[in-house]
Amino acid sequence: MEYIETLGISAKNAAPILADCGTNIKNRALSEIAKRLRESVDGIIAANRLDIENAKKSGMAAAMVDRLTLDVKRIAGIAEGVEQIVSLPDPIGEVIGGGELPSGLRVVQKRVPMGVIGIIFESRPNVTVDAAALCFKAGSAVILRGGSDAINSNKFLVSLMRGALAECGVPEDCIQLVEDTSRDTATAMMRLNRYIDLLIPRGSGRLIRSVIENATVPVIQTGEGNCHVYIDESADIEMAVDIVDNAKTQRPSVCNAIESILVHESIANEFFTKLNERWHGKVAVVGDEKTAENIEVEKLADDNDYATEFLDYRLSSKVVKSVDEAIEHINRFGTGHSECIVTKSLENAQKFQRRVDAAAVYVNASTRFTDGFEFGLGAEIGISTQKLHARGPMGLKALTSYKYLIDGNGQIRE
Repeated sequence: MEYIETLGISAKNAAPILADCGTNIKNRALSEIAKRLRESVDGIIAANRLDIENAKKSGMAAAMVDRLTLDVKRIAGIAEGVEQIVSLPDPIGEVIGGGELPSGLRVVQKRVPMGVIGIIFESRPNVTVDAAALCFKAGSAVILRGGSDAINSNKFLVSLMRGALAECGVPEDCIQLVEDTSRDTATAMMRLNRYIDLLIPRGSGRLIRSVIENATVPVIQTGEGNCHVYIDESADIEMAVDIVDNAKTQRPSVCNAIESILVHESIANEFFTKLNERWHGKVAVVGDEKTAENIEVEKLADDNDYATEFLDYRLSSKVVKSVDEAIEHINRFGTGHSECIVTKSLENAQKFQRRVDAAAVYVNASTRFTDGFEFGLGAEIGISTQKLHARGPMGLKALTSYKYLIDGNGQIRE
């Protein structure tokens, strides 16, 4: 029997027990996880330090090392995310439809756990806890497959969580980690139809495409974020610079950071002058000829640049003639994640929000807010960029299914 199949069997066996656990039991286990996270900061950082050292030796880019890094503040944030999940209403058992039929049958549509959820992700060890906690509260067992670069952090965190479950009388196998990070185990997990009900990839575009191309398990596409800010002709320039700076530089390695700006030609000179004063070359820019007339560019941009998720201090830029041209560009090159317009025009703001095809469309605010925690959903499982079942930050309800419960008194169909 393959290693990955043994994990699938264990998860499948644990799932019905978890599905039968009440809210109090789940919340007690999650509270214990949060408590252990706060008490184990030194151990978590020590395990994480091994991953960071290995990443630096392998030449990992600084922005990606940042994604990998855990510190006191980030660990506290992870624990707070778990505690917020505890405070959220339990979706399981919610009645979402139904009624009495002419036949006398009473039909109730209830929200139920998905069963077993698989998560394939890269680098960011906070995902290990976020994903496990959300799946657990939503009543599903989870199999976590992180990248090799975070394996020491992930082993420590999963061991901590499994210990918390055991302490609370819940099967440890509700949360499992794939410790073999080879490509073969990832592929095997993508095809584990008999045991995994839903697969969610979180990471680079390459990872997501690999899962979509290879998986036979149903997949929710998440994560890839080629996000834009369009600075309209009526924009407040200082506001535009603040938003672009925050959306690009506050944490460039995450999926809701922007990768491209579109600037109306009538305010291009003023905007780029102010942006240059803010950045002083901090961010490398690739852009069209009109961009190059206003700010130093690394090279002239082509379609590949406009389609690239840099995840670094790099940005593509284009000067446009109208909001319509900006919308057309975004719908061509965007990944359906998060898009923003900076404008004083209500008409252009409403047009942008109607016509831009993305999960989150902002007016006059940074795209960095596209996040389950910021949206009040608790720690998120991912940000869905597709339209079926779930879209945008995925909280608890996005991780559930439903069933019909039918009560009768002997009815037969004629």
